[in-house]
Amino acid sequence: MSAIRLLLAFLLMSSTLMAQNGAQDGSKYERADERRQMVDDIRSLSQLVANETGRAEIDPRVLEAMGKVPRHEFVPLLQRRAAYRNRPLSIGAGQTISQPFIVALMTDLLGLAPGDKVLEIGTGCGYQAAVLAELAKDVYTIEIIESLGRTAAKTLARLGYSNVRPRIGDGYKGWPEEAPFDAIIVTAAPDHVPPALVEQLKPGGHLVIPVGKLAQELLVVTKNEDGSTSRREITAVQFVPLTRDKN
Repeated sequence: MSAIRLLLAFLLMSSTLMAQNGAQDGSKYERADERRQMVDDIRSLSQLVANETGRAEIDPRVLEAMGKVPRHEFVPLLQRRAAYRNRPLSIGAGQTISQPFIVALMTDLLGLAPGDKVLEIGTGCGYQAAVLAELAKDVYTIEIIESLGRTAAKTLARLGYSNVRPRIGDGYKGWPEEAPFDAIIVTAAPDHVPPALVEQLKPGGHLVIPVGKLAQELLVVTKNEDGSTSRREITAVQFVPLTRDKN
């Protein structure tokens, strides 16, 4: 076989194997330069707004995770060109994917360890869950909008995030049968902190949540060893409202 034919055969075999292995392997390298630029932008912005957030640096583990997750795989086709820009994007059903900096900040505030069990309220497109899955042992995620939840579950499975357990339901109630959780993150804004989420948080754990109607504040609620809580205001934010089950 000539060198050219051998090369063509190798390329054909490689393409076939990539297709058989699914999107995870291909997405690992696709648009990697854009992810590196996104991480650099997050790092720079965190320094610029340090006086507001109180955090001049994002944990390198969080930045590494965001450098791995193919954000473009989680957004609609029409939004993919803008997937790595630092801005929120529409994902349909009146919902959005948060801008990368906010994803990084909220993830950082959770203070995750590799063995942690995390609850996410508001799966959306599944991107935040994928970032959490790079950092924690188990991720439980709840989405009330069935179409979004099912699409996110398929994307997460296709990309190989086997440690994410998705569920369709009312996130305000949490996931009591799997509690307690080392950390809880909410990616839509209620007008108050849901008591069920505080109850399902382990002592020493953090709940990161945007709270408010027109004016929203990103809060970190820490559960103390005696069961009491302390709150810390981080920065003003703008999230879609937390949707509740009307039944």
